[in-house]
Amino acid sequence: MCAIDALDYIIALENDRLSDPNHGRFTQSPISMNQTTFEPKPGTDANFTKPIGGGELRLHEFSSRVFRNQRFLRVWVPPGYDQQENAERRYPVFYLNDGQNLFESSTSFTGVEWQVGESAGRLIEQQLIPPMIVVGIDNARVERLKEYLPYRSISPPVLRPRGDRFPEFLLREVMPFVEKRYRIARGPENTALGGSSLGGLITLFVMLAMPGVFGYALLESPSLWVANRKILRDCRGFRGWPHKIFMGVGTREAGRDDKDLQTVENVRELQRILTRSGLDEKRLRVEVADGAAHSEGAWAARFPDALQFFFGKS
Repeated sequence: MCAIDALDYIIALENDRLSDPNHGRFTQSPISMNQTTFEPKPGTDANFTKPIGGGELRLHEFSSRVFRNQRFLRVWVPPGYDQQENAERRYPVFYLNDGQNLFESSTSFTGVEWQVGESAGRLIEQQLIPPMIVVGIDNARVERLKEYLPYRSISPPVLRPRGDRFPEFLLREVMPFVEKRYRIARGPENTALGGSSLGGLITLFVMLAMPGVFGYALLESPSLWVANRKILRDCRGFRGWPHKIFMGVGTREAGRDDKDLQTVENVRELQRILTRSGLDEKRLRVEVADGAAHSEGAWAARFPDALQFFFGKS
């Protein structure tokens, strides 16, 4: 990898695959995943549904005025959501970026998914976390880099980023859309946001831009190196952090010793910033996974820990 460093290569490869027009493209109907045709959900405007992890995955076609494009919102509801005894119940909600990679291997660009529905369903069944709703926000494929980058960047080359509008996209469009259709418990104590790689970077940016909206932030292998680590400079002196933050990173993210060390050091630097801001071990958890790569498999392995850290019954 001569002219392009290893982490840039990861992002470039990821974006190439996500922008492939033949890979899980946005379609109207019908849509097939894992050779299973999804059917409309009676009584809702969900286009397609499928049982996963004891709950149900529902797909909604979603148009954004902020970004002027379309995508899917993938909403996983827990077991018992539609039962009459739960008709008045409201649920915590976890919003996650790169929704294509969360629930189904057939829609994940690597063929490996986070197993979000299975992990949440298992922890709910074991009564380790309360029943909750998870919302996967699909990336915009060819526009993914622009939407997830809040700063101008030379490598990867994005001179007109649109990530500064991502907080508005969430607050004015995605969250009202979900709250109108699902029984969501309001308030930061019931609301989490997370993502991996560039999805982790934009999650961190949202925390800075909209303090007090999200009570929990999941930052998996966040791309803190973008724009010469500008996000770290912006974090210094900030005090409006969410109640809890979970960060995960592997020691083999880039596949090159110097870049691997720098990737972990960036996360450690953010950890030091957060600790100086007053976050103790009850509010901040950092997992450095020995030998773990920059991959859906690594993020899937740590996701149950994040769920329990945020929502676990103490």
